[in-house]
Amino acid sequence: MCHTHHMRRTDICLYLGPADRAELQALITNRNTARKLAWRAEIVVATADGHGTFEIMRRAGTSKPTVWRWQQRYLDEGVEGLKRDKTRPSRVPPLPMETRLKVIAKTVQEVPPNATHWSRTLMAEAMGISPSSVGRIWAEAGLKPHLTKGFKVSNDPLFEEKITDIVGLYLDPPDRAVVLCVDEKSQIQALDRTQPGLPLKKGRAATMTHDYKRHGTTTLFAALDVKSGKVIGDCMLRHRAKEFLKFLRQIDKAVPPRRDVHLVLDNYATHKTPEVKAWLEKHLRFKLHFTPTSASWLNLVERFFAEITAKRIRRGSYTSVDDLETAIYDYLARHNEAPTPFRWTKTAENILTRERRAINKLDEIRGNR
Repeated sequence: MCHTHHMRRTDICLYLGPADRAELQALITNRNTARKLAWRAEIVVATADGHGTFEIMRRAGTSKPTVWRWQQRYLDEGVEGLKRDKTRPSRVPPLPMETRLKVIAKTVQEVPPNATHWSRTLMAEAMGISPSSVGRIWAEAGLKPHLTKGFKVSNDPLFEEKITDIVGLYLDPPDRAVVLCVDEKSQIQALDRTQPGLPLKKGRAATMTHDYKRHGTTTLFAALDVKSGKVIGDCMLRHRAKEFLKFLRQIDKAVPPRRDVHLVLDNYATHKTPEVKAWLEKHLRFKLHFTPTSASWLNLVERFFAEITAKRIRRGSYTSVDDLETAIYDYLARHNEAPTPFRWTKTAENILTRERRAINKLDEIRGNR
């Protein structure tokens, strides 16, 4: 029920899902919750329960604009948004983008003279900035050079240019253009887990049996639209230039004719064959942007692959490739019903996102959500 009072705006109708409601309820009842967070939670719960603005102002002891601000913040950013205070500009002016990119490029491309890896102090000396600035840049980019295991140096001579180009596309997409992150996930196996897993019991997660029957594989070609979060996807048996071309034609059909199409993709040989080149020369609205070598974390579609792997592919049992593909198409359809745009924050607060850190952990995080 939404009430209307005689004032400048109609009260907001807000749907609160059970998980969010439980989390907000817990914040309200927990004595350790910061006061301000508790009343923000109260505003949202009261709104969802259909109370009018004046009643909510009375309950939370706040002004009308404040009630409106937190209703809006919840609608825009969910529970996480309530936990974040209005961001005040930091006293430290942020370093220019070039410096940030230089530090990142240096970290992932070079090894410091007379040391095995960069430390904050070494990088600070090399760049003429403070160690804490170096730390901040690394954290924002998810780089941990001091944990050398699993840290891969990109030896791409054009690393900096490519990163600047792609991050620029994400942060500030050209007008009337579509930015699509494209990749293929090949060798997805249709595995039939022949015995049902053991039932759930306290202290034991449902187990997957290792007694698999293999029924062949499929390749999922996917293009993630950065602005909308929608994914164009197609399963094919192989992944060669021929299939890639077929997928390009599909993208061409899906994107309205007068839009430019910027594709962010890996530098595969497949993308460089004469047939593909010839097709691209005929379709000049397609513009390609290649991610640097060993920096696939820069391609946002990887997040979607991690998600579908954790939530659907790895959990299912499939008696045939058809079965597997049906499950993938079903997941795509559901994803596209309520897509979330993949955001890169303007402030480049997490420029190059935290993918670098997350790339190993990504699946488990996605799985737990």
